[in-house]
Amino acid sequence: MAARKKRSSRSARKKPARRRAVKQKATMELHQIAHYTFFIGLVIAILAAFFRSYIGPQVLVTTLVVLGLIVGLFNLTAKETTPFLLAAIALMLAGIVNLGLIPGIGPWLRQALSNIVVFVVPGAIIVGLKTIWKLASD
Repeated sequence: MAARKKRSSRSARKKPARRRAVKQKATMELHQIAHYTFFIGLVIAILAAFFRSYIGPQVLVTTLVVLGLIVGLFNLTAKETTPFLLAAIALMLAGIVNLGLIPGIGPWLRQALSNIVVFVVPGAIIVGLKTIWKLASD
């Protein structure tokens, strides 16, 4: 009878470990999906600058905002928060510069940077709110 109790207690200890492993795997999958979403958003933002006459502005902005929200919700770990917010601020400030004055490639650079800012800002808002929430709860 004592042997049965030992076996059942061992299996009871293994279940939380399995649950943690499954939860960690699901978290890693979400992190990877959001990671790919980030690269897809950057590619769309840059390519849309070159093909802006073929893509409607409402479709482009909606797509970039949704992708940015996904990145902000699922991609960042605690140690990535500060660099992400700093990079978002740098991009927003760089978006102020009138790159359209550069001969030849200026209009494309300006449009690409504007698209990247539209993509990054929703993620920065989410990450900023998450950071404030965490600071307030501590």
